[in-house]
Amino acid sequence: MNERPDIIKDKSFKFAIRVVNLNLFLRENKQEYVLSKQLLRSGTAIGALVRESKNAESKLDFIHKLGIAQKECDETLYWLELLKECKFITRKEFESIGNDANELLKIIRSSIMTVKKTLK
Repeated sequence: MNERPDIIKDKSFKFAIRVVNLNLFLRENKQEYVLSKQLLRSGTAIGALVRESKNAESKLDFIHKLGIAQKECDETLYWLELLKECKFITRKEFESIGNDANELLKIIRSSIMTVKKTLK
């Protein structure tokens, strides 16, 4: 059986793995615990919310779940920017994971907009 690739599910899961690894790096190599925990919470929540949206009870529930994922993704970008400005991660590291977060944010927003159009 061939299943269609689920881009948002795959990207959000891979992003969560990157966030977990960055959290480990920050704790072990930079002795940074507070910001990295915030990043871990918001960065891994995105994929969990995407998974929840796949089992939504309605289109409105789907939009709601992805709306929260969108907020978590934007919050994750905030923590990444703060980590960069406080010199816990380099500009290059920020750009790498930040680009992934921005791409994920665009996909989530696009998915929300697509479903909203079907409601009209």
